[in-house]
Amino acid sequence: QPAQPAQPTQSAQAQTAQPAAGPKSSVSSAGSAGPSPLSSLPHTLHDRVPGSEDLHNYKSNMAVHRRGLFRRKVPIATMLSWSKAALSTPMLITPDKKLRRAALDLFKQVQVYMGDRHLRGREAAPVARHVVSTGWATVALRDELYLQLCKQTTSNRNKASNLRGWELFCMCLNFFPPSAKFHSYLQGYIAKSIDSPDKDVAVHAAHALKKLDRARQTGARKGQAAPTQEEVDLAKASILRTPLFGSSLEDIMELQASTFPGLKIPRVIQVLAGAVLQQNGHRTEGIFRVPGDVDAVNLARVALNRGDNPVFRDAHTPASVLKLWFRELVDPIVPADLYDACVNACDNVQASIAVVSRLPPLNFEIMLFIIHFLQRMGDPANQALTKMTVDNLSMVWAPNLLRCASDDPMVIFNNTRREMTFVRNLVTAMNTDGAVTLP
Repeated sequence: QPAQPAQPTQSAQAQTAQPAAGPKSSVSSAGSAGPSPLSSLPHTLHDRVPGSEDLHNYKSNMAVHRRGLFRRKVPIATMLSWSKAALSTPMLITPDKKLRRAALDLFKQVQVYMGDRHLRGREAAPVARHVVSTGWATVALRDELYLQLCKQTTSNRNKASNLRGWELFCMCLNFFPPSAKFHSYLQGYIAKSIDSPDKDVAVHAAHALKKLDRARQTGARKGQAAPTQEEVDLAKASILRTPLFGSSLEDIMELQASTFPGLKIPRVIQVLAGAVLQQNGHRTEGIFRVPGDVDAVNLARVALNRGDNPVFRDAHTPASVLKLWFRELVDPIVPADLYDACVNACDNVQASIAVVSRLPPLNFEIMLFIIHFLQRMGDPANQALTKMTVDNLSMVWAPNLLRCASDDPMVIFNNTRREMTFVRNLVTAMNTDGAVTLP
């Protein structure tokens, strides 16, 4: 994160010239935006959206930009407005010379993708990947990048350029969050744009806000390898097309309605559970406890979002992807309004089963399927090989099925045992005869 150095002395001049033609946007008209973007946000997100873009807690990190013969200080409002000129000083105080150069180059790449600077024969997609990969790999540049995007999407009178800036917002937030200190400002900035009269911008802003909320919870994309071009392309496509990961259950079911009209649960979990069994997961030590290779998990996720069935070479990878799918759902399988009922019923087996019957029909079918699957995985004949008892499986799976809404560490800690006990009650005693069959 930015350190405390001497103040920089130069800045880029904010100019009024308009951007050059650039790469084609993912949205061609407002008519494709669909329903109100605000209505698609999770209910829990509305309460956390601030009403302003107050920079009070972050101003000490911002560099001082000066211009003109007398080196007058550039106002914050001017610093944070669109400019065709390149930056001569980073947006944030950056004492390290190498990082300063990287920050200035990053702004040029942002301008190139947005069409504010000529592509010079390059394709737009690799430029987007370069921007995303730089922010993903260099934590100290993440806030700088997001502030640059705020700048270039403020008072930008070129619709195409502005929309490409929002595309970059969405793509970057798919892979890494800002710092905790910068989060509030960025959240407020994005939230304001949901009410934009430009419907395309409103759709992108709503998507970016959901991605920001998810990134805050899960952190940056895991793995050693940088995001691939295909991953970045899919992140862009998911702005307007429902992905299998990170969406609502209703949207996922609508996505598969034409290809699997009679299936009661998302096809993706049926495929992944089947892959665990096909790779002898029920005979693999540490299944669901030992993580799969992170890069293999990322590749499998890309393939599934693309509509392909990935090729698995071990059981740990599909097991990890299956847990990831549940964790990234917009809302958990157990809705927030039933969470307390579940943990309060943990000391009574029949009460636990009774709470499950109160789930919405789709959630109930998914719970029935996954509990049936865990019953098979936790069969006593398998435990000697997997070293995963019913208690172990319940401990690993409880956080994927239930989400504690509290941020209090003590509440979370105390509820961990209760969540595990609730899931164990289901695995040991719930009748799953009517569950969707495993492939």
